[in-house]
Amino acid sequence: MSARAQQAATRPTTVQPPTAAYHFSSDSRSAGRAREALRRHLRRWRITGEEACSAVLLLSELVTNAVTAQASPAPEIGVRLTLSDSLLRLEVRDASDELPMMNQAEEDEECGRGLVLVDALASGWGVDRDDIGKIVWAELAVSDASAPRPPLSAPHRP
Repeated sequence: MSARAQQAATRPTTVQPPTAAYHFSSDSRSAGRAREALRRHLRRWRITGEEACSAVLLLSELVTNAVTAQASPAPEIGVRLTLSDSLLRLEVRDASDELPMMNQAEEDEECGRGLVLVDALASGWGVDRDDIGKIVWAELAVSDASAPRPPLSAPHRP
């Protein structure tokens, strides 16, 4: 190394939280596909039990609302999953300008309870508008994902 050369300064690096993004067709199969994608990430992130079940239910409700809320069928919806420390954020983007509303469903009604469930299960939720339509998001407090966890055992196959 030359006498005039200097060692490169160490640059601080920021670690981005684990994130996954998907696009699903805006149809009745989207919620199932989104649930399966989320389950894969939950296993990878070692989020299990009640936390995993709550996350799957939250995402299912958000995706179902996005599909049914659009006045004219849009080609797709976007889903983004982000795990940061002890918070799992689920985002669903659609092309509708219509804001979601919590309804008081009657006992015999089949629909209308989605956001009530989201409100009950999520640590927080909300809506952000963008140039396409809106992003409805929900956050769920989970066990600290950075804490060491025992490895998951492989499923037993006879």
